[in-house]
Amino acid sequence: MKLSTIKYITCFVMAGALLMATGCKKDYTDPSRAIQERVIRSAAGLTGVAVGVQRAYALGRGSSLYNLVTTDGFLTKQLTILNQGNTAEYQLFLGGDQVNPTNNSIVLSFWTNSNKVIYDANNVLKYAPELADKNYASGLIAYVSIFKALALTNMAMFWEQVPDTTGTNVGFITNSEALNKALGVVNNALATVNANAISAAFLSNIPAGIDIVNTLHALRARLSLYTGNYAQALAAANAVDLSKRSTLNFDLQSLNPIFETATSTNNVFQPLDSTMGLPPALEPNLADKRVPFYIAIGANPRYRIGGFGATSTIGWPLYLPGEITLIKAEAYARMTPPDLVNGLIELNKVITKQPADDPFGVGAGLPPSGPLTQPELLEQIYRHRAIELFMSGLRLMDSRRFNRPVSERKRNYLPYPNQERNNNTNTPTDPAF
Repeated sequence: MKLSTIKYITCFVMAGALLMATGCKKDYTDPSRAIQERVIRSAAGLTGVAVGVQRAYALGRGSSLYNLVTTDGFLTKQLTILNQGNTAEYQLFLGGDQVNPTNNSIVLSFWTNSNKVIYDANNVLKYAPELADKNYASGLIAYVSIFKALALTNMAMFWEQVPDTTGTNVGFITNSEALNKALGVVNNALATVNANAISAAFLSNIPAGIDIVNTLHALRARLSLYTGNYAQALAAANAVDLSKRSTLNFDLQSLNPIFETATSTNNVFQPLDSTMGLPPALEPNLADKRVPFYIAIGANPRYRIGGFGATSTIGWPLYLPGEITLIKAEAYARMTPPDLVNGLIELNKVITKQPADDPFGVGAGLPPSGPLTQPELLEQIYRHRAIELFMSGLRLMDSRRFNRPVSERKRNYLPYPNQERNNNTNTPTDPAF
């Protein structure tokens, strides 16, 4: 994840970020704020902040990416613990009331990192419209909107309520309201790009890998599905070019965080087994080619991380083409009245897809399914989302959305970190489960 010509500005901003992220409150101010604001109001300064947002989201054990995959993986039984000395991960593996809001570093880190991403993205969104170069400003707005939307969505997927804004003693909104807010962020970014195309100059100053416009359409499809707007989900999904990749890229200096912490050390977690944590009725077919893609076979333990955590530099997809196709299938299945014919057509595109036909090599290569009732179709959509999107961080949300049995997950929502509760009298009561 190279920083190009704005490296100095980025380092300046990230140094401030490290200082400001030590507390859990969302008022990320410090005595140098006036100087910092003068710096970041330039195109170079804003780009530095924007690149810093991606780095905060993607790099290291404290990143949103690591916390998302790890938390979701344990709470939905995709992962198993290898070393109980990793206390935060072990608590998530146990689930229930064993997830301690007082000392679980993942709960705190996930919460704090998400708020920090939103805070820094807001600074870019505040000042970018002041730039004279509207095409460069459009790139800045679209780029950071991706990460703000992801951070809001992540919080909404794992907490019942979400801070309404950043600041001191802020109020909370429901997770449904947070999802709609994230959708608004994406819609605004798409409108901005439609008004002023992203400049090549901006694209040359950010890390390679992210297809900004396709990612915005993909997030619009995801969030429209989550918020129950199925016609909009279908339209947004149809706007995504499924032949293209969009990834968080890594290199030998900035490692893939799943590989860095789990795969390479073999001391934190690995996949539970080839069932991918699914109940017997939904387990992958033995011939499903996605299983060997995601799960490598070794010794001690037998099941090991493959897929997008297999190497130190492999990119992490912001969405998969298969997710977009399954969004179409689900949108058709949930419409009133349901369109079961087209829903099955889209589902079968995922079931029959060969790895060679997917930009990431994710393909089941199975025979198509025959006609299904609406409940059967939705169950199979859930099943193939779970397999296609293994270790993506999206299963806990799916498990609740599809009304799966509570026994298939170890918690419904996370407790709020005590550091938040100690600094914010508006912090809601922790969920019972």
